[in-house]
Order: sequence, then structure tokens, then C-alpha cells
Amino acid sequence: MSDIALAIIGGTGLYQIAALENVETLECDTFYGKPSAPVRIGFLGGKKVAFMARHGEGHSVPPHKVNYRANLRCLKDLGVARVLAINAVGGITDSFGPRVIGVPDQIIDYTYGRLHTLSEEPGSEVLHVDFTEPYCAKLRANILRAAEKIAMPIVSFGCYGATQGPRLETRAEITRMRRDGCDLVGMTGMPEAGLARELGIDYACLAIVANWAAGCGDGAEITLEEVLANVSVATASLPQLLEEILKS
Repeated sequence: MSDIALAIIGGTGLYQIAALENVETLECDTFYGKPSAPVRIGFLGGKKVAFMARHGEGHSVPPHKVNYRANLRCLKDLGVARVLAINAVGGITDSFGPRVIGVPDQIIDYTYGRLHTLSEEPGSEVLHVDFTEPYCAKLRANILRAAEKIAMPIVSFGCYGATQGPRLETRAEITRMRRDGCDLVGMTGMPEAGLARELGIDYACLAIVANWAAGCGDGAEITLEEVLANVSVATASLPQLLEEILKS
């Protein structure tokens, strides 16, 4: 399976990529258990692509219960070298209103109690990976270049604040995150990014702003219907973007 050009991990609202052709389904098992969902492998623009639904294909797995280690280990075992994570997020700062797409360059981890490293089990190698730049610069550049070629509006920066979930954040928590320098808030950015680094996988995030975070924008109540509607609109041009990314 080492000819897989790119793996995509889909978040809330993205449970399949309909544009994939000749799809093959693989059920994986790993040292860390079973992944969230089967891996769907197919072709997009003539390139082999793998897709996995982070929360399960019926959105049955909450963010703090995702087996991030099994998900990434499964993709690594299939020979995947590059992962594009798609995350539905809340917007905190002015550049990140609903339906905006961003490619964050930094992350702050507010999660707790998650199995966040491959160094957990007794006897496992102790890994001290450099995480100064949590996202792969080359893959980020490919995404931004592809977006420019198809004239797709995209924000080329952003600090992703990863919270525990599954509840949404309080207004005070978002105020703190803004002070900390976060532009975006989501529940699945970590430990996924750190595990990818430990596994030597090039990893980048495509952040789909589904709503204003608590106390931001017009301050209206956040609903699941709003989130899913905004994700649907924002991801409409995703297959075209992916095809352009795959060219590089």
C-alpha cells in the first residue's frame, strides 16, 4: 500500500469523499487496538488516496474517546507518508468566521487524560520528538499553492487550540484562549498531530470553520445544524482542492 499518495482523516461532517473512485475497504487492527473506522482506499485524479472518518462513519466516537494511536498506526502500517487532517473548528479571531478554511501553523493543547504518545506502554521507546513546528511545512505549502491555483480563498496561518470536548467551550474559556494566541478552537487536533510526528508522518491540518466560538461573532447559540450546514458549504470544493494537492 506504499503507493498511497495521501491519507485524509475526516472530522465532523465529513464521513466520506464521494469523489473517490474504485473504492476498496480495509478493516485494520493494530497494536493499539482498532481504528475509529475502516479505511476507504480509492483513486482521485488518478492518484491513490486513503480516507478514514475520525469519529466513525456514523459519528459515534466522541473526541476524547477517539483511538488516535490506532488511527495513525493503521495508516502508517499501510505505508502512508502524508496525512491531511480535516477538522471542523470554531473561529475565535476576526479572520476565521464561519465557512472560512484555514491552514494552521501552530497548536496549543488543552486536552487531558488522552493517550497522547506511543511511549505509554512499559518497555516502549521513549520518544522526544521536536514539535517546534507541529505541522509539516512542505505539506502546508502544497495545500496553499493548490488553493491559489484553483482560486480558493484560504487563510494561510492560525493557532489551533485543542480542547477536551465533547461539550463546547464557555465564553470565559474562549476569552482565555484568545489571550493565549489561539485563532481556532477544536477538539481533535491533539494528540493526533503529535502522534503523526512520533510516527514520522508528514501531517497538516485543513481547518473548516463551522461556527463562531462562544462569545465571538454575534454571540448566537451554536447548534449542530449550523455546524453541519457550514461544513457542507465549506467542503463543496474539497475534491478539486485535493486533486490539485495530489499533483504536487
